[in-house]
Amino acid sequence: MLGRVFGTDPDGEGHEQVVLCHDRSSGLKAIIAIHSTALGPALGGTRFFPYATEEEALQDALNLSRGMSYKNALAGLDLGGGKAVIIGDPNRDKNEAMLRAYGRFVESLRGRYVTACDVGTYVQDMDVVARETEFVTGRSPEHGGAGDSSVLTAFGVFQGMRASAQARWGQPTLRGKRVGVAGVGKVGHYLVGHLLEDGATVVVTDVSEAAVNRVRAAHPEVEVVADTAALLNASLDVYAPCALGGALTDDTVGALGAAGTSVVCGAANNQLAHPGVEKDLADRGILYAPDYLVNSGGVIQVADEIEGFNFDRAKNKATRIFDTTLEIFTRAASDGVPPAVAADRLAEKRMREIGALRSVLLPAARRS
Repeated sequence: MLGRVFGTDPDGEGHEQVVLCHDRSSGLKAIIAIHSTALGPALGGTRFFPYATEEEALQDALNLSRGMSYKNALAGLDLGGGKAVIIGDPNRDKNEAMLRAYGRFVESLRGRYVTACDVGTYVQDMDVVARETEFVTGRSPEHGGAGDSSVLTAFGVFQGMRASAQARWGQPTLRGKRVGVAGVGKVGHYLVGHLLEDGATVVVTDVSEAAVNRVRAAHPEVEVVADTAALLNASLDVYAPCALGGALTDDTVGALGAAGTSVVCGAANNQLAHPGVEKDLADRGILYAPDYLVNSGGVIQVADEIEGFNFDRAKNKATRIFDTTLEIFTRAASDGVPPAVAADRLAEKRMREIGALRSVLLPAARRS
């Protein structure tokens, strides 16, 4: 079992620590990226994905961990940002030995990083990881955990979408609106349920036929289109990217603008493909709800597990996403900047102000 530690990431984003993890016996190749511990231990999920190269995996870990710092800050959590990626096909390569080896790497960081589920990892996987480390959340209820964090992730996105509707149309409801959901996997299928219950018309697409069939079985009234390109041209009021990151490209935004879409609000992380996309959205009159703000319900859920999970308490915290989203829209309008910029500023302000408290030396007895 080998681990190589870097103090700062190669692209200058200022990550506190990046650990390359390799366990030959299990075949584990993983990267743990800690972006910031200004607010507390770095909390973020573990993504299991068949990256083409180690460089691609590293860049994803860096981007995702930075996003977690901002997400946790805006969610009002006393937690920093981190993320881990395991390189491989979760359907083929995942096994107990690999997950336990990964858990030992997490344990070696002695609480600087707390892990949870992400793309390619599930509650049952976190139960296995927890056999080697205490620094894991998102475990099953049978093991004292919060269970599937997708439940409150979808609920939080719905709250952000309600706030977007309030800002755009004057009412906090999607009733009578046409909403396109790209990706109906872990989070997307829960989001579809909230939207239909609220009175929206829902159009979906997913590369997984099984995911589409599950939604069709539960909600036969949902319209299904062949792919994302068809969804972008489906005369939507709201577009909800709920799959992998980078969904909002120049071409995507152009298609949304041409189709008259008014709001973008979805669950996917790192939706903006490159800097400047947020301005393009604003210039086209499309209201963008920052992804790391509206999809923070899941991290709120697993963070609550740290102090002994209570679903009602966690859901109440996730409900506040509605108010925070409206605050971001108000700040953006006041400052004359896109909502993504306003959200960054608010998150950075909290990290800066609370992080400065670390300069105050506490007596040893209080630190325990």
